[in-house]
Amino acid sequence: MAVPDRTTTGYTDRKHAGRVLARRMSGLDLNDPVVLGLARGGVPVAAEVARALEAPLRVCVARKIGAPSQPELAVGAVTAEGPASYDPHLVRSFHLDERTLQAACERERAEARRRERLFQRGEPLSLAGRDVVLVDDGLATGATARAAVRMLRESGPRSIVLAVPVGSPDAVAALREEADVVLCVLQPVGFAAVGQWYRDFRATTDQEIHDILAESG
Repeated sequence: MAVPDRTTTGYTDRKHAGRVLARRMSGLDLNDPVVLGLARGGVPVAAEVARALEAPLRVCVARKIGAPSQPELAVGAVTAEGPASYDPHLVRSFHLDERTLQAACERERAEARRRERLFQRGEPLSLAGRDVVLVDDGLATGATARAAVRMLRESGPRSIVLAVPVGSPDAVAALREEADVVLCVLQPVGFAAVGQWYRDFRATTDQEIHDILAESG
């Protein structure tokens, strides 16, 4: 039975969100695209997009740097290589600076490197001259997506498309300064959290990611 397109109220799960997102991408003119899912939650969404585009699927790793008193709130993010990316407003509001966040930054960078090795499949794909589609399950602060876009930009892609099923309007607007195209299906007024727009928002496991990558070929 077909799953209804619940694009006004949310999604059944990440697979459903990926199918909806893929349909919204049908009009894009993409050159030899490669789809990258932000680990972990973006990978099941990205798998549906990659299937629809008949494009290779890979995993992109960016780790959020949480506020000391609210670790779930990303004041910044970091990838395996390159500088960390911080939200200046949040850093100021928590009376932080890059020096006080250095230990957290290095800890998350080490974890990003570990996960890159964990999810690596064969030889890395060249992104030079290709359209890169970066997919996540949603944008809250946008910190991890921003860090990932900046890292990917160093690989010389033709363009970077950031595609998400749902996001904070403020985060979407800010990411338009980073990616060439930002496609966000839902931008709810009063956005509070990505998970509120999914009926099933269970954490994606490493094993699920390995299974998805194996199925993608």
